[in-house]
Amino acid sequence: MHIQARRTFRLSLTPAVALAVAYAISVPLPFIAPIFALFLTAMPGPPLGAKKMLGLVILVIITLGMGVMLIPLLLYFQLTALLLVLVGLYFSSYLTVNLNKNLPGTFLAMGITMISAAGTVSYSLSAMIIQALVLGIIIATLSQAFVYLFFPEDPPKPETSNPSQSLEEKDDTPNDTKGAVQSNWIAIRSTLIVFPVFLILLSNPLAYMPTAMKSVMLSQQASSMDAKSAGIELVGSTFLGGLFAVVFWFALGLWTNLWMFFLWMLLFCLYFSCKIYQLLPTRFPASFWINTAITMLIMLGPAVEDSANGKDVYAAFFSRLALLTLVTLYALLAVYFLEYLKSRHGNSKSINSSA
Repeated sequence: MHIQARRTFRLSLTPAVALAVAYAISVPLPFIAPIFALFLTAMPGPPLGAKKMLGLVILVIITLGMGVMLIPLLLYFQLTALLLVLVGLYFSSYLTVNLNKNLPGTFLAMGITMISAAGTVSYSLSAMIIQALVLGIIIATLSQAFVYLFFPEDPPKPETSNPSQSLEEKDDTPNDTKGAVQSNWIAIRSTLIVFPVFLILLSNPLAYMPTAMKSVMLSQQASSMDAKSAGIELVGSTFLGGLFAVVFWFALGLWTNLWMFFLWMLLFCLYFSCKIYQLLPTRFPASFWINTAITMLIMLGPAVEDSANGKDVYAAFFSRLALLTLVTLYALLAVYFLEYLKSRHGNSKSINSSA
C-alpha cells in the first residue's frame, strides 16, 4: 500500500478508535481524546514508545499543574495572577515558535487558562479537567500505537552526506536577529489571541471551556501562518467545522449508538485525511483541514453531553458556533493589527536609517 494511503487510513482510524474507547469507558470530557489523537497522528512518524509516553504524561501533569498553582492568586490577588498568566502564555508561545515544542506549549497554555479558570469555581472541577486531559492523551497515544501496527511508515532510508548540500543549508540560514524579532512578534500575537478569551472564561468557566480550547488551538495555528492566509484559514475552517458538526449530528441521529458514532467518525475523518494528504485535490493547506476537524470535534463533544442532560442541542450548537466565530474573528483582527504595527515599525526604521 502506498505511503500516502497508509497515512490517510492511520489518520482517519486513530481518532475514531480514541473516540470509541473514551466514550466506552466513560472518561470525563471524552471528546478530548479524538482531538489529541488527530493532533498527534497528523505528524507523520512512528508513535511514542513507553518511555516517551510516560515522559509526555509527566510533562502534561506538570504543565497542567501550573494552572492549579494560579488558582489561589486568581481568588485573592487577581492583578498579580493576570500578569503571571500573560507571562505564562508568552512563554508557551515561545516554546511553540522558537523551540518548536508544540505539545509542551499547547498543554502549558491549557493549564494556565482552562485549569486555573476552572479552579475559581471549585478545585474538584480543575482536577476533573486535568484527569480528562491526561486520560485523553493516554488514550490518544495508545490508539495511535494500535493503528500504527496496521498502517506503519516506510523504514527509514540511510542518510547520505552531501558536502555541497550542507554548505547550501549553511548559506541559507536566516539572520538570528531577524528570526528572534519575528518569533517575538508571533509569540506576542499568540498571547493576545488567548488572553482576552481567558478573561471571558473567568466569568463562566463551565460555559466557555470549549471556547477557551478553541482559542488555544487558534493561537498555535496562528503562529505558523501569515496575515494574507489567516482570513480564509481561520474563519473559513471555523465555519466549515461548524457545518460538518451539524451534518455529523444529523447523521448520528439516524441511528444512535456507540458503533455508529465510531463509524461516522471514521467516515468524516477519512474525508479530512484525504484532504490533508491531497488524495482529494484541494487548494487549502493541511492546517486548514486539521483546524476544521478540530472545530467539528469541539462542537460535537459538548452537544453529546447536552443531549444526555436533556438540554436543547441545536440552541447550544448555534450559541457555541457564534462564540467560536467571534473568537476566530478576534484572532484574525489581532493578526492583522500586529502585522500592521510591525510594518509601520519597519517603515519608520528604514526612513530613519536612510535619513
